[in-house]
Amino acid sequence: MKHVILESTLICPECGFSKTEQMPTDACQWFYECQGCHSLLKPKPGDCCVFCSYGSVACPPVQMQGKHSGCCG
Repeated sequence: MKHVILESTLICPECGFSKTEQMPTDACQWFYECQGCHSLLKPKPGDCCVFCSYGSVACPPVQMQGKHSGCCG
């Protein structure tokens, strides 16, 4: 069985602020408000969630099944 990492450090592309967050295992996180500059982060085109776009670790479904699975599929 593959080990799934449940925490990811999000890094804001606007100000560089970073924070480690717990990733949901049962839903996509499409929006995240940076606690540094209050920018609203959204997934980049082709990514399923903010963790896949700005996190140090991809979301749990992508970790388990690969990038093309997405977490909303």
